Amino acid sequence: MTWLPEAEEIALRRKWAEQGGGEEAVARHHGQGRLTVRERIGGLVDAGSFQEVGKLTGNATYVDGKVTKVTPAPYVMGLASIEGRSVAVGGEDFTVRGGTSWGGDRRKGGQGGFVEDLAARYRIPLINLIDGAGGTVTSAKRRGHTVFPGVDGYERAVQLLGTVPVVSAVLGTAAGGPAGRAILSHWSVMVKGTSQIFAAGPPVVERSLGQKVSKEELGGARMAVDTAGTVDNVAENEADAFRLIRRFLSYMPQNVWELPPAATCDDPVDRREEALLDLVPRERRQPYNMKKLIEMVADRGSIFEIQPTYGRAVITCLARMNGKVVGIIANNPMVYGGAMDVRAARKQIHFTELCDTFHIPLIFLVDLPGFMVGMQAEAAATLRDGMRAVYVGLQATVPILTLVIRKCYGMAGMGTTDKNGLDFKIAWPSAEWGSLPVEGGVAAAFKREIQNAADPVLRQKELEEELRELDSPFLTAEAFGVEDIIDPRETRRYLCRFIDLAQERLKTDVGVKMKAGVRP
Repeated sequence: MTWLPEAEEIALRRKWAEQGGGEEAVARHHGQGRLTVRERIGGLVDAGSFQEVGKLTGNATYVDGKVTKVTPAPYVMGLASIEGRSVAVGGEDFTVRGGTSWGGDRRKGGQGGFVEDLAARYRIPLINLIDGAGGTVTSAKRRGHTVFPGVDGYERAVQLLGTVPVVSAVLGTAAGGPAGRAILSHWSVMVKGTSQIFAAGPPVVERSLGQKVSKEELGGARMAVDTAGTVDNVAENEADAFRLIRRFLSYMPQNVWELPPAATCDDPVDRREEALLDLVPRERRQPYNMKKLIEMVADRGSIFEIQPTYGRAVITCLARMNGKVVGIIANNPMVYGGAMDVRAARKQIHFTELCDTFHIPLIFLVDLPGFMVGMQAEAAATLRDGMRAVYVGLQATVPILTLVIRKCYGMAGMGTTDKNGLDFKIAWPSAEWGSLPVEGGVAAAFKREIQNAADPVLRQKELEEELRELDSPFLTAEAFGVEDIIDPRETRRYLCRFIDLAQERLKTDVGVKMKAGVRP
């Protein structure tokens, strides 16, 4: 007696699962420029590392008590490795009923389910490969009644955001529940031309509002990434999306009870870039390339920019200093002179929260004239979102280092400092700061004197020059109002020294969290 017949049946059922929705459905899927979910997992994770769970799940057909076919559940998930580190990964199989939800004793994933429990209980990153439309009105016909929202809720997804890195890749058309899950992640990516994301698709929009739009217009990369910031980054194709996912996770710890992984660094800590000395123009209104500055200061080849096409008045990127992971928030003088608009504020909030969650120290490279002003800025509630950025910065517990490159003014400038920590601020000799820039400040504070002057234009200019004499950062340094002014060429060495020091503090913070018995 052996169990060979059952073993052969297991192999047959696995073969049926691997066929997905059948040859026709797979060919149609490939024809749209998309990979199947198992092809996606194979292209993302370390070769041979995927241990699928629940492969036999589905709807079976029996004849005389013998199984003749199993239509697999439209979700594939399990355990895998990326660069040798364990991850939980799962995604909809669009070739089976369009990846719509499937009812069984337990959900495999898609909104709650085993894959999220796996990530939570084993404290490993979760990767969502999203390609499904979510719920359908036909489910009411099947059940015989409608269900209240939240039957399959986001409770575990929300809990995961405070414990392990969560990545979402939108690889097809995501609407409803899958779209919501894409937002409940620390970092997200979509594919140009073949991915869309929205709360509801074109048929619902047309029925509700009478507007005829295409899927791409409504939720393609131009809308979701560039305009709305719904998704963080865009990839050229699915292979590029997998590369970006692996790159993002290389900066992340496995969970909040660990520190981000340090890398071997062959870039000299004391590297001095002569080009930094003349990067910032003496003409205060002339822009310069802040991204070039970051590249000259961080470890070579270590920069990973997040949301590069959204909220471009601020640059947010993960990088390394002497092999240690850091988060860099840098104002971009090439967009609005670096002033914070509503999109830049939202971008800064999202990035600060990411770094604070995973013990990543922050470096602010400041050239910030203040919040964006004017009618459009007020209508967009820039002040509300801007002050939210200040609030989130003050709530952060990771070490923060402030380097003022040029301007640092007003309430927005407050959001670049570590008032509840060491409040360590250094500056280049090009730096200036205050409650508001001299030009606007003089016009407001000396309005009557200027109006009554024989030559108002000349008097305003004289007052500005008088006050600008007090703008020298050296005067503030003499009063120890700024902790140091450095030669720009010393920037890398100075920052690396303090980022190295921050690691000891971060180890202590992680130890305290573990000792407190905080569990997912």
